[in-house]
Amino acid sequence: MRGPAIVFDNVSLQLEGTQVLDKVSLRVEAGTLHCLVGPNGGGKTSLVRVLLGQMPHAGEVRLEGALTAPLGYVPQLPDLDRNVPMTVNDLMALLGQRRPAFLGASRAAKVANAQALARTGMAAMGAKPFGSLSGGQRQRVLLAQAISPAPWLLILDEPTAGIDEAGVRLVETLVGELLGRGVTILWINHDLEQVRRLAQSVTVINQRVLFHGPADQIDRWLEVIR
Repeated sequence: MRGPAIVFDNVSLQLEGTQVLDKVSLRVEAGTLHCLVGPNGGGKTSLVRVLLGQMPHAGEVRLEGALTAPLGYVPQLPDLDRNVPMTVNDLMALLGQRRPAFLGASRAAKVANAQALARTGMAAMGAKPFGSLSGGQRQRVLLAQAISPAPWLLILDEPTAGIDEAGVRLVETLVGELLGRGVTILWINHDLEQVRRLAQSVTVINQRVLFHGPADQIDRWLEVIR
């Protein structure tokens, strides 16, 4: 089984009179890693938020194929109040909640969350306050919550930003494992070497689509991306 294909058809978005996305059309093939690249402010995160149903827009967004598990999403590292008394385990339970919060996480959810934290190198951090973690550690926790339960569609918004080389290798390993299972992955990424090495396809976006095709052709758009 493979994850769904993603289709953006003539998607446009305006915010307070500013054109953020202009007739964006692209397709992410099922079971592949597709990267969105482009300059800051070019609309990449807005396009992801359109996919997540968080932004009003013109045009159509659809998934083709079965989505038999919840999608996973790693946002840009949030600016959270470090004084909020929430542990890593609390955050994992909250973000993966499938039943009333007062009941707490189910036994199965606790096991899945512990396994996800172990896969991201955070097994020993469950009882730690989330706000006390470093930026790289918090990013690993956000990755853990995105793969618990195991998704068929994974959306990554710069998941390697602010983490060390070991963390980058861990993310790349996890991505490879998920691709091997047939998961569809949409990744906002500024690391062009990583894009060339890992992605099957890429879209260069700056309000509109400038290029959509094989990742090994990204070099011709370097000046636009920078």
